[in-house]
Amino acid sequence: MTAPRARLSIAAPIPHRSPLRGRLALTSLSLAALLAGCGQSSTAPAGPAGGMPPAEVGVVTVTPGDVGLISELPGRLEASRVAQVRARASGILQKRLFREGSDVKAGQALFEIDASPYQASYASAQASLAKAEANLMQASAQAERYKPLIAAKAISQQEYVSAQAASKQAEADVAIGKAAVLTARINLNYAAVTAPISGRIGRSLVTEGALVGQGEATQLAVIQQIDPMYVNFTQSASEVLKLQAGLTKGQYKQAGKGAASVSLILEDGSTYAHTGRLLFTDLTVDATSGQVTLRAEVPNPEKQLLPGLYVRVKLAQAQVNGAILLPQQAVTRGAQGDTVMVVGPDNHLAPRPIKLGQAQDNKWVVLEGLKAGEQVMVDGFQKLPRGKPGDPIIVKPVPWQAQGGKPAASVAVPAASAASAPASAASSVAR
Repeated sequence: MTAPRARLSIAAPIPHRSPLRGRLALTSLSLAALLAGCGQSSTAPAGPAGGMPPAEVGVVTVTPGDVGLISELPGRLEASRVAQVRARASGILQKRLFREGSDVKAGQALFEIDASPYQASYASAQASLAKAEANLMQASAQAERYKPLIAAKAISQQEYVSAQAASKQAEADVAIGKAAVLTARINLNYAAVTAPISGRIGRSLVTEGALVGQGEATQLAVIQQIDPMYVNFTQSASEVLKLQAGLTKGQYKQAGKGAASVSLILEDGSTYAHTGRLLFTDLTVDATSGQVTLRAEVPNPEKQLLPGLYVRVKLAQAQVNGAILLPQQAVTRGAQGDTVMVVGPDNHLAPRPIKLGQAQDNKWVVLEGLKAGEQVMVDGFQKLPRGKPGDPIIVKPVPWQAQGGKPAASVAVPAASAASAPASAASSVAR
C-alpha cells in the first residue's frame, strides 16, 4: 500500500506552486529512483576487503637447469702470424709483382732486385769449382800411378806421400768451390723476394728504383695471416680465483671437456657468426692492473675480422647445475641480502631471500632460494597497494612480456648455447 500512496502523491497537484516547479520535482524523483535501481544491480568486482581489485603483475615461472657462466671481457684482435718481408740482397728494386692488399701464398714472388752482380758471382764460383775439379782429377791420377811404383821401390816414400797430399788438397778445393757455388746461388735467389708465409699482404713500403738492402735488410712489406685470428683479453685475477674455488668445491663444473668456448661482440653490438676456443691463460698477474692475460683463437674465413679491432669477448668457463636465470629487475639488492617477490598458490605476494651467482647479460644466476614451478614477480611493483608492513598483498599474476611484446618462455636452454643467447631474453629459466 506504500507504493500507491507514492504514486498518488507524485500525481497530485501541489498547491501554491507553478506547473514548471511540479514537473521539475517529478523529474528529480524519477532520476533518484533510476540511480537507486542501478546501484542495486551493480556487479563490479571488489578487492579482498571490498575495495579495488587485485593488482595485475608480470611473473615468470622458475625452471632450473644447467646455466653456463659467461664472462664478458674487453679484447683486441691480432693476426695469428705476422711476417715482415725484407730485402736480404742489396741492389736496385726493379719490379713489384703483387697487388697491394691481396692474398699471397708462401713462396710467391713479390719483388725483383737487380740480380746482375749475383749472376756474375755465381758464374765465377762455378768456374772456380770447375778448376778445382780439374786439379783433383790430375792429383788423383798421379797418386794412383805412384801406387805400383812405391811397391817396386821405384820412387821414394816422400814422393808418394806428396802425391797423396796433393790429391787430398784438391778434394778440399773442390769442396770449397761447391760451397762458393751454393753461396752464390743463395745470393742470386735473394734477388727474387718471395713470401715467407701465406696471408694478406699490405701496401708496398718501397717503390721501383729504390736502393734496398744496403747495410741492413730493408723492410719491403708486411704479410699477416688473418684466418684464424687471435683475440687477446684480460680478466680480473680475483674472478679467476673465485672461479677456481667454485670448481674445487663442486659448486661449478668445467664447461666442456675441451677448451672453453668464446664468442665475440663487435663494435656495432652484433654477435660474430663463428665461435672460437680459449688457447691459454697467462701464468703471471699484471702487478699494476691485477689482470690476467688470456688468448683465444677465432676462425675468420670471410676475412671480416681485422687486426687491431676492439671487441667484447664472451667466455664460457664453467656451468652451474640446477641454477636459475632471473631478469635483473626482479631482484632487490640490499645490505640485508638479495630478495625476490614470490607469488604463492593463493596469489599472496611474499618476499623470498635468494643467493646470487654471477651476472649474465641482463639476468642474475640464482644459486639458492627458489624451487621449480614457483612464480617470481618481475613487473608491476608500482601497482602494489601501500599498506602497513606485514599486511597481506593479493595480486593477479600474468605472464611477463619481454621487450618486443612476447611473453617470457619458461624453457630450459642448454648451457652450451648460453654464449649465443640474446641479451634481451627475459625468461627466468635456466638454459
